[in-house]
Amino acid sequence: MSKIIAFTNKKGGVGKTTTAVNMAAYCAELGKKVLLVDIDSQGNATTGLGFSKSALKKSVYNVLMDDEGVAQNVMPTQVKLLDILPANVDLTGAEVDLVYKRNRERLLKNALSKVRDSYDYIFIDCPPSLGLLTINAWVAADSVIIPLQAEYFALEGVSQLMNTISMVKQNLNPALQIEGVVITMYDGRALISKQITAEIKKFFKNKLYEIIIPRNIRLAEAPSHGLPVMLHDPKCAGARAYRALSEEFLSKQR
Repeated sequence: MSKIIAFTNKKGGVGKTTTAVNMAAYCAELGKKVLLVDIDSQGNATTGLGFSKSALKKSVYNVLMDDEGVAQNVMPTQVKLLDILPANVDLTGAEVDLVYKRNRERLLKNALSKVRDSYDYIFIDCPPSLGLLTINAWVAADSVIIPLQAEYFALEGVSQLMNTISMVKQNLNPALQIEGVVITMYDGRALISKQITAEIKKFFKNKLYEIIIPRNIRLAEAPSHGLPVMLHDPKCAGARAYRALSEEFLSKQR
């Protein structure tokens, strides 16, 4: 049975989707069968793996709203062993549509339960908000990975995020855990980056991954080519960091 992990942060632009896409790709390269679920209406994980949101007829929306099976809507990617359950433009209205669905917080959990045996890991790329789509991800997940940018504003939202996760744990998913915290977009030349990293380490202690993801042009370019960084420029600093992070993540699963 697979482990389901939600990549989450209520703040946008912190490298959440970049982390979900590239960890999924490297875990697949390292021999794990991975499903990436895109439930962010922006669909960045979908386009980041080379799919056009506007051209897709089937998506995670059909799974949530039309009770279609996950297996009917999954698509293989350019990376061997990596599949995606994509997002398309229909997902934009899902937050409103979900309000009228029965058992609305558990729709994704129920859908993914039917394919858990087909994968080693299921990664969910959450929206940068705390709405019903994110709640669905947290209810479905065994744990969450939180990407945090090494800047002051990133710390401001952490306490609210942790409080909301605690509420979901108390009321909807008692098994939910913090899998880990990843520092992203790190600028080693900036003193503030070092100071914020120290604060994050004090707060999360052993939940903080040792591997830090640097700011990197080639890493930032990769989504515009519809590629994970391992297929865009496998030797760049960003690629090496995400491969090392994926190895660290897998080593902690043993």
